Amino acid sequence: MNNRSYLLRVFFVFVFLLIISGLKAQLVEADTIAAVEEIQDVDTAVVHSPRKATIYSAILPGLGQAYNKKYWKIPLIYIGFGTIGYFVHWNNDKYQLFKTGYQHLTDDNPDTQDYLKIEAVRRNNYNLDDPNQLNNLKTGLVRQQDYFRRNRDLLIISAIGFYGLNIIDASVDAHLFDFDISDDLTMNWSPSLVNLDKNLLYSINIRFNF
Repeated sequence: MNNRSYLLRVFFVFVFLLIISGLKAQLVEADTIAAVEEIQDVDTAVVHSPRKATIYSAILPGLGQAYNKKYWKIPLIYIGFGTIGYFVHWNNDKYQLFKTGYQHLTDDNPDTQDYLKIEAVRRNNYNLDDPNQLNNLKTGLVRQQDYFRRNRDLLIISAIGFYGLNIIDASVDAHLFDFDISDDLTMNWSPSLVNLDKNLLYSINIRFNF
């Protein structure tokens, strides 16, 4: 009986140690898997790249905004480009009209009279046989073509500026994409007394949480 009891005790101790070892191995394995998964999560975390947003918007306006998930900005960008493009085209048409009108007025060819397509010329009914009226018409046509050419060129410059603004907007949004705007960003203040040169002064304590 004593030998059997001794063997049973040894058996139970062995089984107990075996169970403890198995549990310990499982805990170590679980910790290892968790650590590996955490490392993999860190390694595979998608980093929002301002550089990509900038390049995308430089290639195609609005693409960087799509990358930043600011989809509502895309229609505004193309409305802006469309509006600028429309006025560039309109001013260029006016410039070409006054330019051609001036050329036809001064080329001494009676068959070229595109200056008559200009409403102001038809309305004022210039007498081209009068040197003063002819000079006034020439001066007016030059001024108008310069005016519309200047407007066209300024609008082209503004289109380039708007293109650059689209790139800057995408870059700034990308830099702020992961910016913390949670409730931890708070400012707390409370009244207090400060001992300054043995004098108690009322003050306000302000604390920022980032």
